[in-house]
Amino acid sequence: MTETMLELPGGVYQDLRSHLLPSDSKDEQAAFVFAQVVPVGKDLVFRFIDWRPLEPQDFATQHEAYLELRDETKGSLIKRAHDLNASLVELHSHPGPYPAKFSPSDLAGFREFVPHVWWRLRGRPYTAVVVAPSGFDALTWLTSPHQPVALSAITVEGERLKPTGLTLRKTEGGGLFNGTL
Repeated sequence: MTETMLELPGGVYQDLRSHLLPSDSKDEQAAFVFAQVVPVGKDLVFRFIDWRPLEPQDFATQHEAYLELRDETKGSLIKRAHDLNASLVELHSHPGPYPAKFSPSDLAGFREFVPHVWWRLRGRPYTAVVVAPSGFDALTWLTSPHQPVALSAITVEGERLKPTGLTLRKTEGGGLFNGTL
């Protein structure tokens, strides 16, 4: 595959940004997109089907620098993806003034959660996006639940939005999931 992209309708993209970066909260927020993964020429596109904004009751923990989903929330998201024959795309926010990249706690969470989702959804790709006020970073697991690659872009009404790429740049050479950053 040459590139891997997440394709979102313009209104959904705006709704996601409003949900993830509300002006009245400093806590991290989250949402999930359900997407059909389709080859388009040499590329692979996560094509939007539906989305679910997460609310305070969906979290076991929700703070300014960390969030954790309740088990019931994880189960309902996986069931919805299964029912739609879809892949899951996780989006969460880092509302601080820093450039977008996944935190060490995000990476630790992926080590546990991605293999579980991969198994439950029978090997469907998984994508994670972290959104900051200044941009986003994104990883996708296409062929293994243990080794992500960069998502090339999010496309919104034909416009290509590029990730920062900071997470993979920061961890190059050490391996993303061997405990080093």
